[in-house]
Amino acid sequence: MSSCILRAAASAHALMLAASLAAPAFAQSGPLEGPQERDTVIVTGTRDPEDPPVVAGARQRLSETPGAVAVVSSESYASRFTPGLADMLRDVPGVYVQKKWGGDTRLSIRGSGIGNPNHLRGTLIAQDGIPLNEADGFGDTQMVDPAIARFTEVYKGGNALRYGGALLGGAINIVTPTGKTMPATGLIRVEGGAYGTLRGHVETGGEFGAWDGFAAVTGQSVDGWRRQSEGDQQFASANLGYTFGDDREVRAYLSGGYIHQQIPGSLTLAQALSDPEAAAAANVSLNYQRDQRVVRGVVQTRWRLDANSVLEGGVYATWKDLDHPIFQVIDQESRNLGVFGRMDWTGDFMGRPADLFYGASYRTGDLDANQWANLRGSKGTQTAESRQNAKGLDVFAEGRVFVTDEIAIIGGGSYGKAERDYQSYAPSAVVVTASKDYDWFAPRIGVLWQNADGIQVYGNITQSVEPPNFSSLAPTTGGFQPLKPQEAWTGEVGARGRTGAFIWDVALYHAKLDNELLTYAVNPAQGIPAPTFNADETTHQGIEAGLDWQIMDGLRLRQTYMWSDFRFEGDVQYGDNRLPVVPEHFYRAELRYQAPGGFWIAPSVEWSIQDTFVDYMNTFKAPSYSVLNLGVGQEFEGGVSLFLDIRNLTDERYVSNFTAVTNAQTASTAVFFPGDARSVYGGVAFTF
Repeated sequence: MSSCILRAAASAHALMLAASLAAPAFAQSGPLEGPQERDTVIVTGTRDPEDPPVVAGARQRLSETPGAVAVVSSESYASRFTPGLADMLRDVPGVYVQKKWGGDTRLSIRGSGIGNPNHLRGTLIAQDGIPLNEADGFGDTQMVDPAIARFTEVYKGGNALRYGGALLGGAINIVTPTGKTMPATGLIRVEGGAYGTLRGHVETGGEFGAWDGFAAVTGQSVDGWRRQSEGDQQFASANLGYTFGDDREVRAYLSGGYIHQQIPGSLTLAQALSDPEAAAAANVSLNYQRDQRVVRGVVQTRWRLDANSVLEGGVYATWKDLDHPIFQVIDQESRNLGVFGRMDWTGDFMGRPADLFYGASYRTGDLDANQWANLRGSKGTQTAESRQNAKGLDVFAEGRVFVTDEIAIIGGGSYGKAERDYQSYAPSAVVVTASKDYDWFAPRIGVLWQNADGIQVYGNITQSVEPPNFSSLAPTTGGFQPLKPQEAWTGEVGARGRTGAFIWDVALYHAKLDNELLTYAVNPAQGIPAPTFNADETTHQGIEAGLDWQIMDGLRLRQTYMWSDFRFEGDVQYGDNRLPVVPEHFYRAELRYQAPGGFWIAPSVEWSIQDTFVDYMNTFKAPSYSVLNLGVGQEFEGGVSLFLDIRNLTDERYVSNFTAVTNAQTASTAVFFPGDARSVYGGVAFTF
């Protein structure tokens, strides 16, 4: 690691000791439980109510990977208002997820997708192991319903090999309950509060002989804090499983959702701080909004073949319809199909305990995209029509051998192939046809040390590859722009475990990127014909740290810290400047007191410690901020609980998110999204 990392590591260590840094115990999902002679349990002492057996089992499985991962239980956010991904993942170190408007968030893991002005790139979002991303990798965070998650797995960087690809940001897998794993027979939850917010959730299920089932619905409406931000959404999810014996089952999933959300848009920094409730003028005059419908079906199986082998596989289909008035009215319909299979094996290799997983996934997706002139949110004259088809294949494998009782070596990799086919039909009937094919091999090696107390030290080197999606390719009359896949080599070291009253987790990473996909100013003279283009060389490095301190019975301090150092390396325009958007230092802390009678109180803070660059030229910064929050509640006998979630206690005006620009001296800087003002939410839940 560079001297920068070493200095930052020392600073982070001092900060953690001084502040008694705290966070959940993190681990990574790997193969199934290993042989009896190597019991790889991370010891956590007395059972944490946020860590029920089904979640603890996930942590145990994930702990077998030599890399940074996390498990987020639904219990960890059950006592606060959690409408979206930003609230769900807020306590995971290394995951920068900040609200923009409505359910739209910026999600970046280790700097993934920071040059992407909209939506999601560089991270896979899955539900029950099935991708929510389109076949070309395009992602969207708005269709995630935290209310239906039993727990969520976060795989950072190349540690997501189990899901096939090797993306810089890794993968987030939302695991929904079944009739076997749901915490209770039923749940009714009602919440409401600031800005006309009303949210309800109902779920039920159970086991019926060899059958089990689960069903849930969620509905939310909000008037919105900012102008042009009214919205409502509905989600439904159900699954039905049949067991054929021990560890043998077939399960079908059906889910759907509808989102209507007005879009207030971004503001200048002065507007965001002086009049944060305002909306961008164009967003109001053209009635910017997003209406989306999604239906998703999955059939998958888990089948134990023998004492050492388990096969998992499945097929899935997703239909989406989007009506999206912005500068033009975007009308899209997509259909995505996929199939996957994975084998998990545990046994001995040359007389030593070993395990292995290998598999493949294939996906294909078609999208019909049309654009129309925007007449205050209604369709005018059609301006564009196109057809897109994407195909993707991933073949992957990773094996682990314990060369001693405490040390395992890991090796693996993935082969990937991606196809992009495009046809455009201009109003004059001129047809544009373009296509691009990509293929690659991404290797991975690692080492894991663990002792009998569950303390682990690990290291790995992984290559990641991200082929451009259709939004990045930006086809023209000459075909697609000459974009290359984004590639990175990442080295990572870390440690996790428990020492006395402390559960701790720390990871250091250093990534060298070639062809990072960033947003540039179009400049044909410099060979940059499109807004999304490949940078030369960039570096992403940082620290992800957490410490959970059980100070005494009923009193716990949880904190996370993230150092993110992302920069160009000798770029022709930007030299060695820092990459914008993600703050260099970011810190969260929560002190929670749980009284014996069920009362609890939890003050917390979110602190973006330094001003953050907005542009690649490093001429303009967004101001740092700190936001204080307070949670309070009461748990009663009989399954009834109440909570109050008070956010931004001091009513600070701040910028929670913004979009990168090339040069703030020449480009528009109306790119800021103001953080919410002081707001209060309350809720009641009844489990039975």
